[in-house]
Amino acid sequence: MPGAAEPSLDGFVERIHRQIEEYTATHTADRSHVEVELAGGERLMLQSLSSAPGYGFLTLSVEGEQLIVPIGSIRRITLGPADEDRKPGFALPERKGAEPAA
Repeated sequence: MPGAAEPSLDGFVERIHRQIEEYTATHTADRSHVEVELAGGERLMLQSLSSAPGYGFLTLSVEGEQLIVPIGSIRRITLGPADEDRKPGFALPERKGAEPAA
């Protein structure tokens, strides 16, 4: 749209994190399982998601690795309850200004 601000990757990732947080709060599991499907059909179980490095790319953390992918390669993000044996939970970032755990 002419004159519209460029979409923010940080804003996109923050909204995804918020959606995961809301899903977790409304379901019985303590954590949510997050799966991403890429354009080629590959499915990845995410441990975390970051807007770095930017410039149209995101970092997906999976099984001890970090994959840097173009945002356009993401076809679907699926949320479900985590089962640590088969479907590991997603690590939401700590909220800014959150109280440290005692």
